[in-house]
Amino acid sequence: MSGPLAGLRVVEMAGIGPAPLAGQFLADLGAEVTLIARKSGKAEASDINNRGKRSVALNLKHPEGVAAAMRLIERADVLIEGFRPGVMERMGLGPEACAARNPGLVYGRMTGWGQDGPMAQMAGHDINYLGLTGFLHAIGRADDVPTPPLNMGADYAGGTMFLLFGIMAALWERQTSGKGQVIDAAMVDGASALMALVHAMIAAGKWSESREANMLDGGAPYYRTYECADGKFIALGPLEPQFFAEMIAKAGLAEEHRVDQADPARWAARREEYTAIFRQKTRDEWAAIFDGSDACATPVLTWSEAAAHPHLAARETFVAPQGVTQAAPAPRFSRTPPGALRPPAAPGADTAAALKAAGYDDDTLARLKADGVLT
Repeated sequence: MSGPLAGLRVVEMAGIGPAPLAGQFLADLGAEVTLIARKSGKAEASDINNRGKRSVALNLKHPEGVAAAMRLIERADVLIEGFRPGVMERMGLGPEACAARNPGLVYGRMTGWGQDGPMAQMAGHDINYLGLTGFLHAIGRADDVPTPPLNMGADYAGGTMFLLFGIMAALWERQTSGKGQVIDAAMVDGASALMALVHAMIAAGKWSESREANMLDGGAPYYRTYECADGKFIALGPLEPQFFAEMIAKAGLAEEHRVDQADPARWAARREEYTAIFRQKTRDEWAAIFDGSDACATPVLTWSEAAAHPHLAARETFVAPQGVTQAAPAPRFSRTPPGALRPPAAPGADTAAALKAAGYDDDTLARLKADGVLT
């Protein structure tokens, strides 16, 4: 393994959503990530979240399956799990049990609601966590219902990224104390933290809680998307006066717009005017007009178009191993770049090798297989 995290050992309990993405990012940067799956299966090139990971299939309903998992956890720096509170404890793999065997373990717990609180045991998804935190209320048109931003806001921004942040912080602290600790990464906490700017503007009286009434929520005519002549879209974002001036010059808008750019009383009329202007040319015609400028105006691309865009292609932002388009590892490192991507392993493909490294011999592995412990 190569990359800035080479030598870091991670055990990940198989699941869905933000925890697997966190494991993927760690593996991308060189960590040895061992995924504990429920059963063996076929490799799927489209299983992007599991690229670069080893896979071990264990029956965690069997005591010896739990013992094998604990053997792997004993050798790990980090454990990642995304179950409801109490599930790992009931399996015998909770934080206290693991810390007794591995005091330096950083135990990363990923949930929507958190490990405690009245809703901790309730099911939920990104849209629910965003709804509870106020995040979702702010997204969408004023005359329509709030619009879910896919599952990016809570699952991945508020979940994956805060889990990773917590893990890295705990690993840093471990260098001083020699001790691990538990990371309670709740999506409601992370999503709320992401709204620091909005909370600051609310406190300063500079943000309305009505949708499409603010500078960053589509209310400002210069920070929203517009339909073009071909039914495709252009994205505007020239917040700063000098960038706004360049946008209106290239779009052929009136110079007087510069004077009252930030006046909300003018926004509704300007949105209508901009709507009419941008419908006069196709998306790609507008993209050519704004290309190379500071107008902060760019085409809205589809998933399939993005990888072919000249800028992203030049940076090799996307790769396509086995014909599956996906993002390359990020961010980038000057001295310790990660190695070539390894495709997702078949579930259970590394069971024997991983358990041998943990101290199991061939005879024991054969018995565990016959007893249904290795699935």
